[in-house]
Amino acid sequence: MSTTVIGPYEDDDPTEACSTIHHEVIGTTTCLSGGEDVPLAPLTTLKVGGPARHLVIATTHDELLATVRDCDRRGEPCLVLGGGSNVLVGDNGFDGTVVRVATSGLSAEASSCGGALVTVAAGQVWDDFVVHAIEQEWIGPEFLSGIPGLVGATPIQNVGAYGVEVGEFIARVRTWDRVDDTQRTFTADQCDFGYRSSRFKAEPDRYVVLDVTMQFNLGTRSLPVRYAELARRLGVEPGERVDTSQVRETVLAVRAGKGMVLNPNDHDTWSAGSFFTNPLVSPDQVPEGAPAFAQSDGRVKTSAAWLIDHAGYGKGFKVAEDAPASLSTKHVLALTNRGGASSGDFTTLARTVIDGVRDVYGITLVPEPRLIGCTI
Repeated sequence: MSTTVIGPYEDDDPTEACSTIHHEVIGTTTCLSGGEDVPLAPLTTLKVGGPARHLVIATTHDELLATVRDCDRRGEPCLVLGGGSNVLVGDNGFDGTVVRVATSGLSAEASSCGGALVTVAAGQVWDDFVVHAIEQEWIGPEFLSGIPGLVGATPIQNVGAYGVEVGEFIARVRTWDRVDDTQRTFTADQCDFGYRSSRFKAEPDRYVVLDVTMQFNLGTRSLPVRYAELARRLGVEPGERVDTSQVRETVLAVRAGKGMVLNPNDHDTWSAGSFFTNPLVSPDQVPEGAPAFAQSDGRVKTSAAWLIDHAGYGKGFKVAEDAPASLSTKHVLALTNRGGASSGDFTTLARTVIDGVRDVYGITLVPEPRLIGCTI
């Protein structure tokens, strides 16, 4: 997928003189601390995971690279961890060094003609960046409001929601290649972006994302609303544009209603978000009545949530009455920690759902989170 750069809208003033502005934003510092035998559960949104033999909090690019390169040269296992929102860590933890990315900083050059070219450190909190983008009148990220995690993780997963994917905005991704022991920068068309996929996800232990450069048009009105449910909530027709702040507020409300906005007091948000990707299948595999979205390669994307629900696994489903892991009581696509759950509780629940959907519909659901020290 190549970078999408949208041209001026009809309500832009083409006679306005081009001007370039440079912004510098320094992110907040982390309050985390490293050490030996540090539990990983507090660093994940599932609140699950045994100890790391050694944990390093890398607040600079130099510290991040020095730690990773030292481990690689010594042959010590090294796990690079972002916001912990898309990972399931095993109960035995990680027998090696875990590097928590905590780099920060943002710079941008904005022009009334060319839009904004924005470079963001991998360790910046994604939703904080979305807020800043709306304030700076950068169009597009508003649809990705409320997504947990860090900026550096977004190209790995090609994070998307409500008809918008981050790959649409990415101009380049600067990485450290652990195999070739060198820095490599990839333009958008080299990232192999697809549905919840990228070249970085295809080789999960090879590239360390250092920063992400994105390109946006300027304005206070959003991209055209593509997602029917969101359009209904906004009170507009699909294809219309609305105020970016209104989009953010509505997206957050929709996500919160599904337990997809982090809240320490709500166990439905003790999750990794959508635990399964929506299956891409041949047209004849789509069950009658299931949502179906045609893809450019001839396949059809259907709804994992629909399959789970119609296979008999409703909101709040548990494998046993006293099980500490369950499907969310708000949305069946999220596996949640009701308090005290282990990775084994999650893998048992996930296997039960996968097997049940396969038995009913012949479709095998694929987990979205990365599995560290555990299998499903």
